[in-house]
Amino acid sequence: MFQRQNCLFPADVSRTILATVVAAAGIVLAAVSTAQAATPAQPNIIFIMVDDLGYGDLGCYGSTLIKTPHLDRMATEGLRFRQFYAGSTVCAPSRSVLMTGQHMGHTHVRGNANEDMSVQSLRERDITVAEVLKQAGYSTGLCGKWGLGDELPGAIAGLPGNQGFDFFFGYLNQVHAHNYYPEFLWKNRRRVMLRNEVQGSGRSYGGFEGGFATKRRDYSHDLIAEQALAFIDQNKDGPFFLYVALTIPHANNEGTRGTGNGQEVPDYGIYADRPWSDPDKGQAAMITRMDRDIGRVLKKLAALDIDERTLVMFTSDNGPHNEGGHHPAMFNPGGPLRGMKRDLYEGGIRVPAIVRWPGTTPAGKTTDHIAYFGDLMASAAELAGVDPPANVDSLSFVPTLTGHPEKQPEHEYLYWEFYERGGRQAVRYGDWKAVRMPMFTGRLELYNLSNDLGEATDVAADHPDIVKAIESMMANAHTDHPNWRPRGNIEKQQPQPGDGKPRF
Repeated sequence: MFQRQNCLFPADVSRTILATVVAAAGIVLAAVSTAQAATPAQPNIIFIMVDDLGYGDLGCYGSTLIKTPHLDRMATEGLRFRQFYAGSTVCAPSRSVLMTGQHMGHTHVRGNANEDMSVQSLRERDITVAEVLKQAGYSTGLCGKWGLGDELPGAIAGLPGNQGFDFFFGYLNQVHAHNYYPEFLWKNRRRVMLRNEVQGSGRSYGGFEGGFATKRRDYSHDLIAEQALAFIDQNKDGPFFLYVALTIPHANNEGTRGTGNGQEVPDYGIYADRPWSDPDKGQAAMITRMDRDIGRVLKKLAALDIDERTLVMFTSDNGPHNEGGHHPAMFNPGGPLRGMKRDLYEGGIRVPAIVRWPGTTPAGKTTDHIAYFGDLMASAAELAGVDPPANVDSLSFVPTLTGHPEKQPEHEYLYWEFYERGGRQAVRYGDWKAVRMPMFTGRLELYNLSNDLGEATDVAADHPDIVKAIESMMANAHTDHPNWRPRGNIEKQQPQPGDGKPRF
């Protein structure tokens, strides 16, 4: 079993010990798994995560304006989660939760950095899903946006190659990742120069000066999709773990300020003739382009005859944005939910999640199992036949994926915290949802999601016992971290409640 780093051994010695122990455990547990024949031994795992896609942005989650035929088909061939949650309500911490299996009260990266990139970098002692799977015999690849390590002082330990990935292509820095037409992308630790010409923004944020292209030739999303397909080809004999971290439909914030249109896409496709603004056309076209390439992944698996040996999961890193010049109200990206990116109401953290695994995952089904990003760790470890690290906040959802919901363990509660805008905390506890602003000291808002999905009616005054229990959960879940303190002020105007009407 993995053990977290302590003071007894230097980091390199500890990793050697960890590798030996996990490899031995993997041999034993893989043999047990094979004997039980509960699921295919060590399936390939493809985890596709897009950026700032809302709960209501897909056809199979209720969108009527944006066309996503391949994901809709994936849903009919697989399993849709109704209650799946991101690790956080913004980028870097959500990815930290995903990779480490630790919720926001424990994971190392709990926010987006300013200039000190060490606070947004995983450390030598952090153990990722990729490391667990690599030590279980998987080839590991990452195509897309990383955001948890950089070629900058204090951030080297967090580079993908130092965190379990055999192959990496894409962006290291999340500000760099704003630009869909950058000057370069990374391939492992080498810059791949592109033909785009970029106008800088004139200011650095997160250790990088963002910008927008004045000459557009190479679209990063297309290049990332091609590299993901190539990785599948090269590792078809498996087992492999491929983390596809697409940047669509995140806005180029610097492009928004520079041109008024941050929804960068080569063409507007089927939306070109719609009577919409260009940013609105771009928002829809980006999502449909992303959907097209997920269809290409599924087609590739079928062509290689590895469909039944490959679990594919699709989700989003947090709720929808309002940053590219488009009109979110037109698309209703949150569906029935309240809020969006940077909120801890449901619209900021509840995300679409679809799993397809032909022959294993029941087709055309939905599940109300409550899961979140941190559960990938335990789930991947179970599929690989090894134990997850100690001290993770992770429960395997493999019983749900394999059609055995009666065997599915449940979280007592899920926990989030967010340090911007004065700080805030949230807990999901059964049907109850609590939000506290400012964090630690604010009054608890309480909603019963079973009859108030849109979080319209605060019932805290009617349930002092539930409030007290959740306050205790918040205290127990939070561990102080020297890098993270609340900043900014609570906004007077909070988002309006969602309509609360389920779309499926």
